[in-house]
Amino acid sequence: MGQKFRTSVIKGLPMLIGTLLLALFVFVPRSAALTPIPEPDPIPGSYGLEATKTKAAPTKGATITTPGNGGSFSTSPITVSGICPDKLLVQVYNNNVMAGAVMCENGSFSMQVSLFPGTNELKASVFDEVDQTGPESNTVTVNFTDTNFGAFGEGVTLTSSYGRRSAGVNTVLAWPLQLSGGTGPYAFSIDWGDGSDPELKSQSLAGVIDINHVYKRAGIYKVNVRVTDTNGVSAFLQVIAVSSGKVDGTGTQTDDDIDNATAAQTQQILWVPTAASLVLLLPTFWLGRMSQLTSIRNKMLKERDSIQQK
Repeated sequence: MGQKFRTSVIKGLPMLIGTLLLALFVFVPRSAALTPIPEPDPIPGSYGLEATKTKAAPTKGATITTPGNGGSFSTSPITVSGICPDKLLVQVYNNNVMAGAVMCENGSFSMQVSLFPGTNELKASVFDEVDQTGPESNTVTVNFTDTNFGAFGEGVTLTSSYGRRSAGVNTVLAWPLQLSGGTGPYAFSIDWGDGSDPELKSQSLAGVIDINHVYKRAGIYKVNVRVTDTNGVSAFLQVIAVSSGKVDGTGTQTDDDIDNATAAQTQQILWVPTAASLVLLLPTFWLGRMSQLTSIRNKMLKERDSIQQK
């Protein structure tokens, strides 16, 4: 009885393992293919980067070479330029207020910066792609004599907490600006840097102003914003927009790109049950052979016992 039970168990092992392999092939791939891999939600407006290695912050900062220290101006904005580490974002601050941003190209930067009436202290900071900042630049002090300020008693200030914002191709990039001073209503002219016509909008009161744009191509764009109040007093702000996505012949992400990415993801999932089946293949073959030999041996023993009994 014990021998028959062991024989039955051995004979049933290949069938059991085969059933498990079938379940791996039939159920696991389909479930994995239909279940999307969760991805963390990005912070709105953040500059996205996926990294596997820690990167040190920039060790070299920018240097403002123009304008010279102690200069005087009667018009605004003025050109602020200098030298910088290549491929880093340069943000210029005026009296500790972010006054503009530009990418460092070929070791130099240049941008238009609005001035405050009176004394202006200009300095620059550099940022890498994960927003780590480097050393501050030298400080340049200039003076601005604003004739409009003398006539109307109040200048206009336009700034933002962000020198750089990002969004995917064909998605809305939202940018909050801070408008203060002057007298409403205000007229805005926004050049998004992608060849589209400048956007015109009006705002009755100062405060936080949201501007929005959808980029059709991936890339890095200079955004120029000018605001003018009802008295003709104006302010200027230059910032950097990043449109992230695949850069191809049209610069846009297509449905085929998404389908190809999904297919690649599915192929990555399917290798798991395939590898498992290869690992179990040899033990399954060996158990099958052992079961067959055991069956033949038992049959021969029965025939021998039968002959001896006769």
